[in-house]
Amino acid sequence: MINCIDPGGFGAVTITKSITISCKHVEGSALASSTTGVTINGAGIDVVLRGLDIDGSPTTSPGLNGIRFLQGASLIVDDCVIRDFSAAAPNGNGILVNNTSLVVEVHILNSSITGNGAGTTGAGLNIAPTGSGGARVTITNSVLSNNSVGLRLDSAGTSGTINATITDTTAAGSSSHGVFVNAGGPIRAMLNRVTSVNNLGDGLRAAGANAIARIGSSVVTGNNGTGLLALSGGQVQSYGNNQVNSNMTDGAATAVGLK
Repeated sequence: MINCIDPGGFGAVTITKSITISCKHVEGSALASSTTGVTINGAGIDVVLRGLDIDGSPTTSPGLNGIRFLQGASLIVDDCVIRDFSAAAPNGNGILVNNTSLVVEVHILNSSITGNGAGTTGAGLNIAPTGSGGARVTITNSVLSNNSVGLRLDSAGTSGTINATITDTTAAGSSSHGVFVNAGGPIRAMLNRVTSVNNLGDGLRAAGANAIARIGSSVVTGNNGTGLLALSGGQVQSYGNNQVNSNMTDGAATAVGLK
C-alpha cells in the first residue's frame, strides 16, 4: 500500500502487482500530458486508487487515457478526479477498460470524470473489452461531465458480457451522448437514480440486439437528441417512474412497468 503523506505532482505509472494508492487527505496528482496516467497490466491483480487527481492537460498535448485497465482482476476508483484526457481516437478516455480476456470487476465511486474525449470518440468512462473479455461494473455517486460521451458500455469488440449498475450518478454536458450502450456481446445495464441532462446527443441510447438498458427513478432532460432511444434491436426498459421531458425528442421505452 502507498499512502501519500505530502502533497505533490507525480508522473505516469504502470501497475503490475496488487496495490492500493491512497491520497485521501492530501493532494496526489498524476500529470500525464501526451500519455496515459495509470496503466494497470498484471494477471490477477487487485488495484485501489483513492483520492487521486489524474490530469491530462494541457490541450496542446492532451493525455491519452486517465486510467487504462488492460489486465487484472479488479479495480476500485474512489474519490478521484480524472480530467482533460482529450487525445484523438482511439484514446481520449477518463477511464478505459479494454481487457482482452476473463471478466474484470470495476467499481467507480465518489469520483468526478470531466473533459475527456475528442469529437464523438472517447468517453468519461469507456468499458470496451475485446476478444473474450467481459466486465462487471458498478458506478456510484459520481459525476461524468463535459466528456465526448459520459458513459460508454461497448461490447462490439468482444464475445464476452458486460453487466453494469449505475446509481446516484450524473452524465451531463457531453458533446455526444450521456449514456451509450453499444452491443456486440451481451450488455445488461441497470440505471437507478441517474441524471442524464444537457447532452448534445441522446440521454440514453441502446444499440444492438444484445443491448438491454433498464432505467428507474431517473431524470433525462434537456438533451439535444432523443431522451430514450433504442436502435437496431436494442432495448430501453423502464420501471415507469422516470422523468423524461424537455429533450429535443423525448422518445419512449421499449417496455414499461418492470418489477
